[in-house]
Amino acid sequence: MSTPSLSLPGGTWILGDLTVTRFGYGAMQLAGPWVMGPPADREGALAVLREAVALGITHIDTSDAYGPRVTNELIREALHPYPESLHIVTKVGATRDEQGGWPTARRPEDLRRQVHDNLKSLRLDVLDLVNLRLGNAEGPQPGSLAEAFETLVELQQQGLIRHLGISNATEEQVTEAQSIAPIACVQNMYNPAHRHDDKLIDRLADDGVAYVPFFPLGGFTPLQSSALSAVAARLEATQMSVALAWLLQRSPNILLIPGTSSTAHLRQNVAGAGLFLSHQDLTELDDISR
Repeated sequence: MSTPSLSLPGGTWILGDLTVTRFGYGAMQLAGPWVMGPPADREGALAVLREAVALGITHIDTSDAYGPRVTNELIREALHPYPESLHIVTKVGATRDEQGGWPTARRPEDLRRQVHDNLKSLRLDVLDLVNLRLGNAEGPQPGSLAEAFETLVELQQQGLIRHLGISNATEEQVTEAQSIAPIACVQNMYNPAHRHDDKLIDRLADDGVAYVPFFPLGGFTPLQSSALSAVAARLEATQMSVALAWLLQRSPNILLIPGTSSTAHLRQNVAGAGLFLSHQDLTELDDISR
């Protein structure tokens, strides 16, 4: 692997027994519009993945549902055979329909098929970490995860999965999962305006479990905040840079997976996440959720 041309912010985290950079990369945006179909610029998408590894990123987040199959196939084409230091995290529990929806798919047979589909599309014998996606497109939903999670534990015991995590989960579901088997991470929506998981993040940090926020600026409904804009303007930085830096400073167990389909934007995200936020900056940003 080439020497990183930028110093990655945040250092590293032990994900289960895997050492990963806290600044990772989320591959979802490499698929076509609304995460359906191939990218408009296939060579550009491959270049982004290769640049991520060249920068020293060792944590890539993906799913066979993206595209579907598009991002996994791009990852395989760009990076296989994978560097020993690179760890790919995927997720199961949802599929795609022809309308671009995300119907749940958490029956045991669904999960087994999805795990094998991820193995095939990524050309791997074992998946480093598999997140069980819970809830629905509206967010986390209450209910037991036992049957679905126990299915993944069985696949882990068969040697097809190294570590387990859960995504789009309530705190009660996190507790239930931990009562069944160890988890290495929780992946939920979290940003300066949506801080419902504050207590959970601190609890997971004490447990040595990573927290991986998605939608650092609100996702498909971008966060509009005068405080965020003011801090960004004062630091002469982008709002995304400020949000990423805030997440890294929020807790040492937070791992970032910002996505982009541009190598220039990828490098901008890496550099921006290294911003130092002062006590005043943090106070102003903390006020957003209040």
